[in-house]
Amino acid sequence: MARIMLCDDSVFMRMILKKILIGAGHEIVGEAGNGVDAVRKYREYKPDLVTMDITMPEMDGVEAVKLICKEFPQARIIMVTAIGQQAIVNDAIQAGAGDFIVKPFQEDRVLAAIQKQLSY
Repeated sequence: MARIMLCDDSVFMRMILKKILIGAGHEIVGEAGNGVDAVRKYREYKPDLVTMDITMPEMDGVEAVKLICKEFPQARIIMVTAIGQQAIVNDAIQAGAGDFIVKPFQEDRVLAAIQKQLSY
């Protein structure tokens, strides 16, 4: 299964994602609570896939995606968004994100997005 890094300023959201992903056999190799930490930890862990919240302190998820994808063009990133952030999601996809999931999470949608990204 995949080595996944979770990036969200909400510990609760990371906990929900972690439960879904570990239950599906994936390994959580790192967690970040802001975009600066996400970029640093991506360099350190080089995960197979990242879930990236959009709204975070210090650096938002879109900026973090831009930096990660510039340095690691093969990065697989799924944006995590609240309903109503579609325009921002489009920016993230143009920056290199491969997909997005909407809060509140639906387990089947999370796992489908993960599988789709891992199949590339």
